[in-house]
Amino acid sequence: MITVAGIDYAWSDPLVLVPAGILLVLLVMLVLILRAAGRSATMAGPVLREVTWLADRVQSLSDGQERLAGGLHHVSEAQAVSQSAMLRVMEQRLAEVQRNMVENLQGSSTRTARSLGELQQRLETIDKAQANIEKLSGNVLSLQDILSNKQTRGAFGEIQLNDIVLKALPSDAYTMQATLSNGRRADCLVHLPKPPGPIAIDAKFPLEAYEMLRRAQTAQAKAEAERAFRGAVRVHIKAIAERYIIEGETADGALMFLPSEAVYAELHANFPDVVREGFAVKVWIVSPTTCMATLNTMRAVLKDARMREQAGAIRKELAALYGDVERLGTRVENLDRHFGQAAKDIEEIKISTEKATKRARRLDNFDFEELGGDSVPLIPPRAAE
Repeated sequence: MITVAGIDYAWSDPLVLVPAGILLVLLVMLVLILRAAGRSATMAGPVLREVTWLADRVQSLSDGQERLAGGLHHVSEAQAVSQSAMLRVMEQRLAEVQRNMVENLQGSSTRTARSLGELQQRLETIDKAQANIEKLSGNVLSLQDILSNKQTRGAFGEIQLNDIVLKALPSDAYTMQATLSNGRRADCLVHLPKPPGPIAIDAKFPLEAYEMLRRAQTAQAKAEAERAFRGAVRVHIKAIAERYIIEGETADGALMFLPSEAVYAELHANFPDVVREGFAVKVWIVSPTTCMATLNTMRAVLKDARMREQAGAIRKELAALYGDVERLGTRVENLDRHFGQAAKDIEEIKISTEKATKRARRLDNFDFEELGGDSVPLIPPRAAE
C-alpha cells in the first residue's frame, strides 16, 4: 500500500504502477547515460541536458500525480456523500417496502383467515350434503329393493294411493281395500252417489316393461320393449274392467292408478292407442297429479249430493225458524203493549199522588183553634213538598 495526500493506493493500482514504471525507466536510462558518459567525455553536455530535461519531466509528473491525488480525494469525498445519500434513500425505501410488506401480510392473513372460515363453512355444508346424499342413496336402494318385488311394488302403489285419497276426501267418503260382491277387492272404493255410483280405484305399476323400454338401445330391443309395455298395460286395463265394474253395484267406469309420473307420461306420449283402449272399456288411467285433481272433483260432487240430501231437512228447519221469528215478533208486540200500559198506569199514579198531596196541604192550613186544641200539622212542610 502507498499513501498519497491521505489516500491509500494499492501497488497494483494503475495510478501507482504507471508513475512508478516511468520513474524506473528514467532511472535505467540515467544509469545507461552515466555509463555512456564515462566512455565518452565528449557527450557529457548533451547528456546533462537530457538529464535536466528528464528531471523536469519527472517533476511535472510528480506535480500531475499530486493534482491527480487531489482530484481522486475530491472524487472520493463526493462518492462518500453520494453513497451516504443513497444509503439514506435506500433505508427509506426499505422501510417503506417493509411497511407495505407488513400491511400486505396482515391483509393477506386476514383474507386468508376469512377464506379459511368460508372454506370451513363450505366444507361443513358439503359434509351435510354428503350425509344427505348417502341417506338418499340408502333410500334409493331401499326403493329399488321395494320396486324389484311385485308384491312390495304393489304395496308401494297402494300406500301412495292411500296418501292421495286421505288428503283429497273426507274419511267417510271412501273405503280402502273394499270387497265387492264378486269377491274382488279394490284398492279404494269412492262412495259417489248414484249416478254414477261407487267408483273403484286400483293401483298398477308396469315397472319391468317400462325399465326394459328405457334400457333399449337398438331398434329391435326398443320394438320388443314397446310390445311388452303395451301388453302389460292392456292386461291391467282388462283386469280392472272385468273385476271392478259391476252393473248395478259400482259406477260404469273405474280408475287405474299409475304411481309414477314418468310411466304415465310415457304411456300418453308414445302409446295413445292403449289409452284409447282404456277409454273404450271405461278404465281411466291417472297419475298421482291427475288422481288428486280427479278426487277433488269427486269431493265437489259429494258435497253437492250431501247438500241435496239435506235440502228437505234444511227447508224444515227454515220453516220452524220462520215460525219462531213470528212468535218472537208477537211477543215483542205484547211486551211493548204491556210497557205502554205500565207507563200509562205510572202516569195516572203520579197524577193521583199530586192531587192527594195538594189536598193534604189544604187540610194542614186549616185553623183548629176554635176546637180548643193545639194546631198540629198533618204533614210536615218539608215532607209535603
